[in-house]
Amino acid sequence: MSTLKVDLDLVSKYNVPGPRYTSYPPATHFTAEVREEELLERIRTNNETQRDLSLYFHLPFCRSLCWYCGCTTVITTQQAQSARYLKYLEKEMALMGKLLNAKRKVVQLHFGGGTPTFLKPEEIRRLGTMIHSQFEFAPDAEAGVEIDPRRLTREHLVALREVGFNRASVGVQDNDPKVQRAVHRIQPFDQTRLVVDGIRSTGFKSLNLDLIYGLPHQTAASFEQTLTDVLKLNPDRLAVFSYAHVPWIKPAQKILASGALPAAEVKLQILKLTIEKLTSEGYVYIGMDHFARADDELAVAQKAKTLQRNFQGYSTHGGADIYSFGMSSISQTEACYWQNIKDLPEYYKSLDQGRLPFAKGYLSTIEDQIRRQVIMRLMCDLSLDYAAMSRYLETDFATHFAAELASLDDLEADGLVERSATGLTVTELGRLFIRNIAMRFDAYRKVQEPEPRFSKTI
Repeated sequence: MSTLKVDLDLVSKYNVPGPRYTSYPPATHFTAEVREEELLERIRTNNETQRDLSLYFHLPFCRSLCWYCGCTTVITTQQAQSARYLKYLEKEMALMGKLLNAKRKVVQLHFGGGTPTFLKPEEIRRLGTMIHSQFEFAPDAEAGVEIDPRRLTREHLVALREVGFNRASVGVQDNDPKVQRAVHRIQPFDQTRLVVDGIRSTGFKSLNLDLIYGLPHQTAASFEQTLTDVLKLNPDRLAVFSYAHVPWIKPAQKILASGALPAAEVKLQILKLTIEKLTSEGYVYIGMDHFARADDELAVAQKAKTLQRNFQGYSTHGGADIYSFGMSSISQTEACYWQNIKDLPEYYKSLDQGRLPFAKGYLSTIEDQIRRQVIMRLMCDLSLDYAAMSRYLETDFATHFAAELASLDDLEADGLVERSATGLTVTELGRLFIRNIAMRFDAYRKVQEPEPRFSKTI
């Protein structure tokens, strides 16, 4: 397999703020002004169908804060918090259950956080029982859980397997002790290895490892050692995220000394190293932050042009609506999005009042739905077949998007895309810039006016 070579000059040129397009329009367009009754009506309409379901549960608790973290978390050492939270998840599921079509099948389940394994093993079993009593699962349902190795026991893994989990995503971030001390996350590699061994011995069928580049004290040489270490674990997938330093949004990040953060040039060198090393080791660069073995479902789905993208990242389950539970969680159907309340006491208060804990949402227009499909197919298939898109969207694609297609001259000149009369193809190099390419089809932004609320594209 050939190694993907990265041009650092192009990376610098295109490294501007931009959406990740886990939704379209991006979540920055969600608003509290959406009337709850309008949102409920769209949910009811969605449940006139028997479309597949993807379930997400946000489990926000962590015993300590990793100073780089951008997630919605509740930091606590009080174990009783999780038992109380489960009672409210049960209330939320009961309220939403009144709106759901009982014939719908769950094809995907995900526990995220926070730290899902903050829950005790018996609480994992209890939550699993609650979910399976409320929903009917497809026989081949995919169930993934995010795992923090630092306080995990074998009993946690056994409980997760008992309630149906078959995929695990392990947070590693970096193996260098100096980096770990700087970000307040001490996790020796031997500890990670033991957890990975436990995941495999208890029967999980897929392993993903999460890494972050751009953390304090990282260098290209130190991160190469982390990559060498984790490759020994032979993960099926790797997610290598760019650290976004946004202390005005996440105040804890102020603790990270700005002088210790790698310079932009060093961060780009780490990115170049990562892509070239992983592709040379047999991983397919799916796009964005994701790499997968060539025989992994993600790589296979991308080749077959059945890959999907949503708030859970890349997915092999097309046509599934996401119904999410827990504070801050985001749900998605073809016609709308809604996000739950982010403040835990307010989340509890809403449910105590017998109300679904909606905080904000968005009602999609027909044009939104058209552009969402274009951006998704572009980011997943790395190509657009104009005739196929015209049939799917029931509109002449080349005419509808004439201005957008005409705006791609510079991307083509830089070797990121190739165009013909019948379609558009993202080059191997262009995969690195897929967010920039997708931005050209976004009706809510002007390409020359990047939105500072977003992380940089590379």
